Amino acid sequence: MLTGDSQSENGNYSLPFMGGAGGGGFFHFLLAYLLYMLARIVYFLENYKNFFSVTLKDNDIWELLAGSLKFDTSAIMYTNALVALLILVPYSIKYKEKIVRWVFTIINGLALGINLADAAYFRFTGRRTTMSVIQEFGNEDNIGNILGIEVLRHWYLVICWVIGIVCLWYGSAYIFRHCRFSLKNKWTGLTVDIVSLLIFIPLCIAGMRGGFTTAVRPITISNANQYVVHPQEAAIVLNTPFSLIRTIGKHTFKDPRYFSDKELADIYSPIHEATNDSIQMKKKNVVVLIVESFGREYIGSLNTELDNGRYKGYTPEIDEIVAKSLTFDHTFCNGRKSIDGMPSILSSIPMFIEPFFVTPSSMNDVSGIAGELSKLGYETAFFHGAENGSMGFEAFARKTGFKHYLGRTEFDADKRFGGEKEFDGTWAIWDEPFLQFYAAKMSEMKEPFMTAVFTASSHHPFAIPEKYQNVYKNDGPNPIHRCIRYTDHALGEFFRTASKAPWFKNTIFVITSDHTNGVDHKEYATDLGVFSSPVIIYDASGEIKPERRHCIAQQIDIMPTLLSHLGYKNKYVAFGQDLFSTVDEATWAVNYLNGIYQFIKGDYVIQFDGTHVKAMYNFRKDVLMKHNLAGKGIAQEKDMERQLKGIIQSYMQRMEKNKLQITNY
Repeated sequence: MLTGDSQSENGNYSLPFMGGAGGGGFFHFLLAYLLYMLARIVYFLENYKNFFSVTLKDNDIWELLAGSLKFDTSAIMYTNALVALLILVPYSIKYKEKIVRWVFTIINGLALGINLADAAYFRFTGRRTTMSVIQEFGNEDNIGNILGIEVLRHWYLVICWVIGIVCLWYGSAYIFRHCRFSLKNKWTGLTVDIVSLLIFIPLCIAGMRGGFTTAVRPITISNANQYVVHPQEAAIVLNTPFSLIRTIGKHTFKDPRYFSDKELADIYSPIHEATNDSIQMKKKNVVVLIVESFGREYIGSLNTELDNGRYKGYTPEIDEIVAKSLTFDHTFCNGRKSIDGMPSILSSIPMFIEPFFVTPSSMNDVSGIAGELSKLGYETAFFHGAENGSMGFEAFARKTGFKHYLGRTEFDADKRFGGEKEFDGTWAIWDEPFLQFYAAKMSEMKEPFMTAVFTASSHHPFAIPEKYQNVYKNDGPNPIHRCIRYTDHALGEFFRTASKAPWFKNTIFVITSDHTNGVDHKEYATDLGVFSSPVIIYDASGEIKPERRHCIAQQIDIMPTLLSHLGYKNKYVAFGQDLFSTVDEATWAVNYLNGIYQFIKGDYVIQFDGTHVKAMYNFRKDVLMKHNLAGKGIAQEKDMERQLKGIIQSYMQRMEKNKLQITNY
C-alpha cells in the first residue's frame, strides 16, 4: 500500500515519501536524477567533436555538476509532480503501486527519450531543442520517414532508451519492495503523509523556479551560461525537457530599455537610405544562392592557412568562383538553422532568442531584397526543391516580396526534367537537376529579375544520387563531405549553364549558406567558429572587383550591400551594414547562442548576456578563444558593448512595435 493510512501485512505503516510501502518518493526521484545525468553523458559523448573547447582545465567540473543538478531539478519537479502527489496524498486504491510505476515509467521514459533524441539533433543547432522546433517542422509531411532513418542511424541511442525504460520499471518495483521505513501507528502515518505533502509542495515550487527566495525569478535557458565558460557548453548543463517546458508560450521579444530614444538614435539605426542621389540605379539581375550547410570550413580557397597550407577543402568548383569574386577575411551566419538563414540573408533580420519565423513577430510587415526591388519593376522568384510549403519558406518568401515560388510541384510539372525520379527520398529534388531547372526558369524571366534558391542535398542524412556513389566517396572524416562535393559539382554545372544565358553578364551572384554543419578543425568548433558561413559576391560583368577584403561580413549585410551597389534610392529597414560604404575597421557581425549575444568587431569578440559582458577574446590571435579579456582594461570593450546594446534595443523595439518597414512610421 502507498500511504500511511494504509496498513501493511505486519500491521505497520510506512513513511510515504522516504520509502517502502509508502512509495519511496525520495528513491524514485533519485532514480530520475540518475537517468537524467546518464542521458547528459550520452549527449556529451555523442557530440564530443562539437565540444572541442570543453575541458576540465577550462571548466570547473563542480560548477558543471551544480548547474546540471539545478536544471535537472526543475525538469524533474515539473514532470514528476504527479508521481509525488500519487505517493503523498493520503488515499487508498488497491492497485496504487502499479499506478505509480506506470506513471513514473511513462513520464520519465518520455523525458529520457527526448534527451537522447536531442543528442542526435544538437549538431545541427548547437543548442538544446526548444518549442520553436515543433513549429519549425509543423509543415513537414515527411517527419515519419526522417525519424525512421534517424532511428536506424542512431540504433545505439534507441538501445540506451530501452535500457533506461527497463531500469525505470524494475527500479520502481525494487523501491516498493525493499525500501521500507515503517510506522506502527495509523494516525502517526497519516500525520507523516500530510506533513510530507506540506513540505514537498514548497520544495517542488522552489525546484521548478530554481531557488527559494522571492527575488529569484524562474530560471531560464540563458541561466545555464553562469556555469560554463563558453555558450556552446550551456547545452551540456541544460536538459531538453527543461528547454521545452521553459519555451511554451513565451513572449520572445522585450525592449531592454538600455537607452532613451534620443541616445539610441545616436548609437545605432537600421534605417538605410541613399547617400548620393546622383548615382544612377543599375538594373542588374540579383541571384542569391543559399546552399544548405555549406560552411566556410569546407571551401579550400577560403582556408589557405589550415593544416599548414595543405588543406584543399571539398569545393573545387566554388574555388574557381572565389577567384573571380569579392570575399572577406571573416564571414558569419546569424543563426544556426535553416529558418534562421532565410530572414538573415533575404531580409537582413538576425536570429535573436528564437527563429523569427516561429515568433508572433513573424506577423509583422516585413520587406526584403525582393520586396524592395519589386518596387522598381523587378520580377522576383524564390526556388526550393522541397515540397511546396516546406519549412514555411513559401509563406516567408511571399511575405517578403517574392512574386513567384517554384518548388517540387513546379519541377515535377516541367517535362524538360526528370520529375519525381529526381526526388532524394527524404527532403527535396537533388541539387544538380534542381539547379538546372533554376537556370532554365531564370532564362524565361523578364530582366531585371531578383531570385533566390535554397538547395537541399547537403543535408542530413547526407545521401547523394546513386550514379555518384563511386564518384564522391567518403574521402573526408565527416559524412557531409561527400555531399559537399556533390553539391559543389551541382553548383559548377549551374554556373556553366548560366554562363551561356543572355542574362549572365548582367547578374550579381551571392553565394552563402543557411548555417554551418559538422566541423573537423578546432577553429571552427568555437563559439564563433560555428557561425562561419561564406559570403561570396560574384559580379559576372567584373564591375565588382575580385578581391579579399580584410574585414568582417555577415548574412544580414547582403541586403544593404546589394541595394547600395545597385544605387537603390528608397529608405528601408535592414539590421546589417552596407559593406561598400563601411570602412574595413568599422565592419562588425552579431549572433546569438544559448542566451548569449556575440558581437565581433576589429580584433575582438565580446559575449554579452543581456546585462553584462561575460567574456571578451582577441579572436584573430586567440583563435580557440581560450583567454578571456573581459574586465582587463581593453579600450574597445565599452564601445563594443554600447553598440551591441543599441542593436539589441533597436531590434526588440521594432519587433514589438511592428516597425520593420518604413511604411509603418
